[in-house]
Amino acid sequence: MNKPRLTNRLINETSPYLLQHAYNPVDWFAWNDEAFEKARREDKPILISIGYSACHWCHVMEHESFEDAETARIMNENFVSIKVDLEERPDVDQIYMTFVQMTSGHGGYPLNVFLTPDKKPFFGGTYFPPVSRYNMPSFQRILTSVAEAYRERKDEVLHSANEILGEIRRHVSENTTAASENLTLEQLDYSYKSFVKTFDAVNGGFGGAPKFPPPMSLEFLLRYYKRANEKNALDMVEKTCRKMANGGIYDQLGGGFHRYTVDAIWLVPHFEKMLYDNAQLARIYLHVFQVTKDKFYKRVAVETFEYIKMEMLDESGGFYTAQDADSEGVEGKFFVWTPEEIDAILGESDAQIFNFYFDVSKHGNFEEKNILNVKNSLPEAAEVLKISENELYEILERGRKKLFTERKKRIKPFRDEKVLTAWNGLMLAAFSEASAILDKKEYLEIAKRNADFILENLTKDGYLLRTFKDGQAKLNAYLEDYANFMDGLVELFQVSGEIKYLKEAKRLADLMITEFWDADGGGFFFTGNNHEELLVRSKDYYDNATPSGNSAAADVLLKLSHLVAEEKYERFATTVLQQIAPQIRRYPQAFGRALSTLEFYLDTIKEIVILGEKGNELEREIWREFLPNKVVVLAGKTNEAADFIPLFEDRNMIDGKPTAYICENFTCQKPVVTAEDLKQQLFNE
Repeated sequence: MNKPRLTNRLINETSPYLLQHAYNPVDWFAWNDEAFEKARREDKPILISIGYSACHWCHVMEHESFEDAETARIMNENFVSIKVDLEERPDVDQIYMTFVQMTSGHGGYPLNVFLTPDKKPFFGGTYFPPVSRYNMPSFQRILTSVAEAYRERKDEVLHSANEILGEIRRHVSENTTAASENLTLEQLDYSYKSFVKTFDAVNGGFGGAPKFPPPMSLEFLLRYYKRANEKNALDMVEKTCRKMANGGIYDQLGGGFHRYTVDAIWLVPHFEKMLYDNAQLARIYLHVFQVTKDKFYKRVAVETFEYIKMEMLDESGGFYTAQDADSEGVEGKFFVWTPEEIDAILGESDAQIFNFYFDVSKHGNFEEKNILNVKNSLPEAAEVLKISENELYEILERGRKKLFTERKKRIKPFRDEKVLTAWNGLMLAAFSEASAILDKKEYLEIAKRNADFILENLTKDGYLLRTFKDGQAKLNAYLEDYANFMDGLVELFQVSGEIKYLKEAKRLADLMITEFWDADGGGFFFTGNNHEELLVRSKDYYDNATPSGNSAAADVLLKLSHLVAEEKYERFATTVLQQIAPQIRRYPQAFGRALSTLEFYLDTIKEIVILGEKGNELEREIWREFLPNKVVVLAGKTNEAADFIPLFEDRNMIDGKPTAYICENFTCQKPVVTAEDLKQQLFNE
């Protein structure tokens, strides 16, 4: 008879990451007052361990240390141990990651930090092994040494913690009281040249290994190409997008992108798939398709959206957070193949061709197995194989479908099914724009259901909440939640014409300004005025894997200023951009979204109003080409929303036909009723 598994307090949480640790022998707490009260009462140091559900090394450390009875005993006797889901509490992570980066020179996950009972950090690091290796002491030795130091030299520990807190506050202060400078096209030229210097001309992307997909940087380069007509900027984008889509970072069978590759050639990924990567990458592939009309990029975008629809969309309308790298405890097992497996599924003749095209060999490219990737183009492969391109395409598509069907029988990687407002905002914007560019009504319905789901389930008393899981929404939303969700609502309004989404975006914008704006130093704080008080209140300006809240806020506020004609939104946005400008000069690649926003601000914005039945030819013309410097209002047959959107005022259809009005630089062109005339006005042809 099997004994019931013992659980700790985390069994009552909704976070999949915390629930993964609910059966550890460690007496885990979640981040709450009960934990800190126990630490104060018993005068014990705190161990805070931060990670996320799709993190491979977080799983490794759990298996090696947190599931080990002796390690748990040391932790339980000497510490109050707190588990934190990075994705739920980025505010907490920000503080302690800053500490570890300042004291060790690097950061990452899992993040393990020791605190005094009043939350001040005094020692920390990332992954610690169970025995001494990799030139690192064992985790048990770390635990006993820290516990001994706190017991026997507590005054030194407390003094050190106070000094470190002072350093953290100085660091945060430097980042939150940034100098500002005027905004010029020269800044964009300088940034473009910086990207050129670090571009990998052979493999695409920037720098060497490990290599992360850079969707925000690519978006900036595409916008730079569009405005400055700099062909090399487009070449860098195309090279990177093609290399990524042909590499192992892209799931050649199921669609969607993995987090990053450990090499410089986009071959061997860490296999987790994150919602935010796929939202941003799907959009950049859509935009490259608009520019080039090359169906390769359209295919990758559509496959990515279809992957999200199939694997990451809850039936209620929310998008899930991530899929794990591991299945059955082995990283990448779900995604890799042997030649023998492929032979058995496809038959020898098709398998030989399939294996050549997708680089499958006996020795493999990943732990004696194969990550599917494409080394040669379809015409090149057809020439080598001495068959027609059409025949090759048919064999490959047949093979992909058969292998995909077979793969579905495998045990899937764990899926983190919490819904995060910020990341849903990114995917909401992507599906909204895709519905117009690809003329797919299904994608518009997915976007509308998602927006409605967030509005119905992740708001409380008018405020946004951060996370939803198992019917429960909780935690105050952060700046990035407001900014990204507002951006998604604005994109949805522009493709649907439904005024309720714009009204909600404007309401949230006003609330965001009230709750997050720093009236003294300018810029938006990461947390709102009604948030739990932490050691420091920081601002985030860097665009990392996701846009910083400040960059996204500036972007959406600029769009709102044009849509609802309220100059105050532009003032807030330009203040943010002016503060970011000096930092952009030092490291442009850390500000991809800010640079795209700056492109929007410095370009001439076309304000487009279309009256007429939804889905008319004028509307389709708007989305045929890449035109980032625009705002769009689809008014239907009447201009009944003129009181809310001044662009509607005195606009009527001509002779009962769908009619387009375009304004820019405070002047309007004459209304047009044909797609050809609209195209001439849009592109000054």
